[in-house]
Amino acid sequence: MEASEAQYAEFEGKVKRTIYLDNLSPQVNELIVRQAFDHFGTVESVQFIPNYLESKNIPQCALIEMKNPTQVNAIVSDIAQKPFMIGGMPRPVRARKAKMEMFDDRPVKPGRTIQFRWLEPNYPDFEVAKELKELARIHAVEAEYVLKKQLEDEEKLEEQHQEALKATHKKYKMVQSVIADGTTRQLARGYHLRVADD
Repeated sequence: MEASEAQYAEFEGKVKRTIYLDNLSPQVNELIVRQAFDHFGTVESVQFIPNYLESKNIPQCALIEMKNPTQVNAIVSDIAQKPFMIGGMPRPVRARKAKMEMFDDRPVKPGRTIQFRWLEPNYPDFEVAKELKELARIHAVEAEYVLKKQLEDEEKLEEQHQEALKATHKKYKMVQSVIADGTTRQLARGYHLRVADD
């Protein structure tokens, strides 16, 4: 259905206010993205783009709509200059301005008609199309393997972070208990040191 001029203009404004994020960890969710970008400005919406090439359909990219295009320019410029990690994951994300083709819900431009047709076997480029289809299938298998390895690595990293956090917490509790039971005062007296009052 053809959109009105006003609807299409509104959609063009939305595109200008939107950032395309790529190389996201599959463990990143909407809340994490919002928290990461809130310090740049107001996040209006987060839309993850489904990855139809993967059997698990895990999104690795998203469209983030900000309040105005100025915020988009600042984010794209900032992320281009230095690595930007989301959720502490080891992969810096990439950001660029969104394009109309990235939106599933984009309206048809007023006055434009879209036509398509099936490619027949006698068409001159039919064999080329078959080769491209096979390459796409091979790419999908390779991408699925890489994604599986990335997920395994990120799960291991998360486990390491949790273990380090538990160890740090345990040390903190031990120091607190030593202070609380008076051991530090006894040691200070033994070494002739002054202990500041709490």
